[in-house]
Amino acid sequence: MIRELHYRIAGAATGLLPGAHRSRSGEAGFEFRGHAALQDAPDVRRLDLHASLRDPFGGWIVRLHAERKSIPVAVVADLSASMGFEGETRKLDVLADFTESLAWSAWRTGDSFGFVGCDERVRADYLQPQTRSRGAGLLLAERLRNEPLAGRSAAGLRDAHRHLPRRRTLVFLVSDFHFPLAELDPLLDSLAPHDVVPVVLWQPVEFALGAAHGLAQVREPESGAVRWLWWRPALRQRWREAHDARRDALMKVFGARRLAPLFIEGAFDADAVTRHFLA
Repeated sequence: MIRELHYRIAGAATGLLPGAHRSRSGEAGFEFRGHAALQDAPDVRRLDLHASLRDPFGGWIVRLHAERKSIPVAVVADLSASMGFEGETRKLDVLADFTESLAWSAWRTGDSFGFVGCDERVRADYLQPQTRSRGAGLLLAERLRNEPLAGRSAAGLRDAHRHLPRRRTLVFLVSDFHFPLAELDPLLDSLAPHDVVPVVLWQPVEFALGAAHGLAQVREPESGAVRWLWWRPALRQRWREAHDARRDALMKVFGARRLAPLFIEGAFDADAVTRHFLA
């Protein structure tokens, strides 16, 4: 059973198609937004007699009610090798669950859904244009769960904006953000016309090995480099500090742009995503 989540945008929705999001346009919705002269909005069913009697020019006044509109929703996903890391669960499985849930929720809400997957480049096989298909996320999620990742970087994310709608879109930028922070600012600049929600996928064991001490083998997934470390309390403390420092650095970058990141550390939880938007 697909778990549904709920999202919203900060401002008013634009566009022509009806949906579930507040807007400042339309005349025959349910949310009062102002008055207009009858000749400008010729709908006698919405005559406001009190406003008409107060009009100094004696004109007929009608009430305008904003209609709810749909929005485009898209996932821009990091498909580099580091996203194949497996701890409590594999990051790629968390991405698949998130994509499946979001696509289903967008269809239920009346919004279109798109997906742009990137490693060193934008992956043509993971490029889903905006669609209102009911099963758009099911096929994507199935492919993601069976995808062997080998990308050596996430550089293709900087070109993802070329495959997004021109209209303002709710974009979920999903990654572990283990690439250099110097690459993050240009990426966020390219997505500036849209409402961006950074989704940080981490696994707890990335920052703490299970053994209390001893010799441990660690591997950098994107370069394939392997190192042996003598796992001791001092090194464990350094890894914890590195985790906190990385989180603080990301929060600083996102905070400077007034973006509220969503951290998923472990398995996907649709209710946690909903709470993020209600906070």
